Amino acid sequence: MMSIFCAECRDPVLHRVGGGRYTWAPNINFKEWSSHEQFFVGDWLYFGFDKRLYNVLEVNKTSHDNCIDKDFIKNITRGGRDVFNLTEAKPYYFLSGRGYCFKGMKVAMLVLEYHSPPAVPPEVPNPASDICSKMIQLVLLGTALVCTLLFKYI
Repeated sequence: MMSIFCAECRDPVLHRVGGGRYTWAPNINFKEWSSHEQFFVGDWLYFGFDKRLYNVLEVNKTSHDNCIDKDFIKNITRGGRDVFNLTEAKPYYFLSGRGYCFKGMKVAMLVLEYHSPPAVPPEVPNPASDICSKMIQLVLLGTALVCTLLFKYI
């Protein structure tokens, strides 16, 4: 059996866009929601919505900022419970067409590469401090012996 070791891996996260099961809707503050999320390559977005009313389009920044639903990059609308894999480290932009973008149905996010936290380096012994601690131990031992001998004869 072959095992794979990946020093910079993490399990992908499923982000429910808007924070709930069916929260791709006009009454959600997507800017606020995305500000509390961290997006990494390999993560997934889940869009839950009524497909009769809304859609999900991946667009560029200009289209996102101006609610332009023409010439989109990709229509990810399938059945109203749609997922999208974040495959690249870059900004992503999504909106709902049919005028709903103007009612707030748009979201932007920055997707980052995941870098594992740096490993804690092993503690390297310090020869100077080892010598000092040995000297202190010898001085204390010597002092204890002298005191023992002095008090023995008093």
